[in-house]
Amino acid sequence: MIAKLPNWLTWARVVAIPLLVILYVLPMRSELRDALATALFMVAAATDWLDGWLARKLGVTTAFGAFLDPVADKLIVAAALVMLLTLGRVEAWVAFVIIGREITISALREWMAELGQRKSVAVHWVGKLKTVAQLVSIPMLLWGRPWFGIDVLRLGQWLVLVAAILTIWSMFYYLNQAWPHLRVAMDPTRKD
Repeated sequence: MIAKLPNWLTWARVVAIPLLVILYVLPMRSELRDALATALFMVAAATDWLDGWLARKLGVTTAFGAFLDPVADKLIVAAALVMLLTLGRVEAWVAFVIIGREITISALREWMAELGQRKSVAVHWVGKLKTVAQLVSIPMLLWGRPWFGIDVLRLGQWLVLVAAILTIWSMFYYLNQAWPHLRVAMDPTRKD
């Protein structure tokens, strides 16, 4: 039972995705909606850390969990960014950079895994820092109002710009790691 907890936490994050979107469709006061969306996203972000820690601690890492965990992470970030875009709290280019990078690097990792080279694009500290910047800035943007005299929206907007810069940096890092394999794959004279 406890061995299944990491995957259950990941599935809870998957379930949180449509719940986050539904909050912005239901008729309710914006203050309540933003508070619920912020809390939901923060709980989901906490499960991102907790499920991985539990899986390693309990020695129950699975291939399915390793697949589903990053998918859930990327989908909830993308859903939140789309909602923030509709609220005018994030710039379109920022959402595009973050979502586009996630799609690109996910595809790159899949391709590198097919080549047996997944470790060459394994998670790097800049990717982890990018994730932290996203998971801190997005709740601020979802909250979107002052909190104890702090302009949380403005702070979140600055931090999401940092996240976008780290997103671009990490994308170039992973593409550089994969470049030797990409160069070979793009060679039209190569015979398979």
